[in-house]
Amino acid sequence: MRYVRVLIMLLALGTIRVGMSFSGDALTPEEIVRACYAHFYYAGEDMRAKVLMELINKVGQKRVRELTMLRKDYEPSPSVEGLGEDGGNQKYYMYFHRPADVKDTTFMVYKYPERDDDRWLFIPALDLVKRIASNDKFSSFVGSDFSYEDISGRKPEEDSHTMLKKEMINNRTCFVIESLPKETSEYTRRVSWIDEANFLPIKEEFYDRQNELYRTFEALEIKDIDGILTITKMAMINVKTGHSTEVTFQEVKYNLSITDDIFTERFLRNPARQWLKE
Repeated sequence: MRYVRVLIMLLALGTIRVGMSFSGDALTPEEIVRACYAHFYYAGEDMRAKVLMELINKVGQKRVRELTMLRKDYEPSPSVEGLGEDGGNQKYYMYFHRPADVKDTTFMVYKYPERDDDRWLFIPALDLVKRIASNDKFSSFVGSDFSYEDISGRKPEEDSHTMLKKEMINNRTCFVIESLPKETSEYTRRVSWIDEANFLPIKEEFYDRQNELYRTFEALEIKDIDGILTITKMAMINVKTGHSTEVTFQEVKYNLSITDDIFTERFLRNPARQWLKE
């Protein structure tokens, strides 16, 4: 179970010893953020899901995009201390089914703990595979309120973390942690509400260079899937424009033994249909 996997990770970090009770109070803010990162981005050995993405403007008009998302985890880099079995190399593949203006668009990420991630976007109308530069990772992901970095995750060591307090939100006791970027980022600080019981992110607030709130992330639905607590519905709200994006994960499956060849440029242009969910 996922809870056991995080216990193993924390034992590797030296934060839990045999005979010690498991309590969030015994963890540092850095360890809590790493556990959250592992829960949210590294559930299972691999994963496939049908994803509905709703782009909602300030008057409530919606545009819906449907895609299949594939993810596979690889062995962690031995040069990255403390991340245990979660937090290592990872690959993502996304294929857009509809609407017509994004159909057959594909997106792929190679995620590395020790350096910037590699990202590619295939644009079928131009028959072009575009590499996403590292300084573009804060740009909007296909017109949504999520950035490219949001999709594959921001590495915990890129920020410094401070515990602010504990607080109840949505009937859940949460750690409230402030994260400050060590280098240039899209935000000057991020405040996260992390569930004390399962380490999932329940809410996040992003502040700009004027220290004004401009984006808010919310976990709207959590389900137990194959023994893994999974956020199956989430939203990112741009509080300045009133625009928001809701993402729903359907037909989520873990540990499918997804083959490595899916995550290549060949399948950016020619998707492997056997792995796609219509």
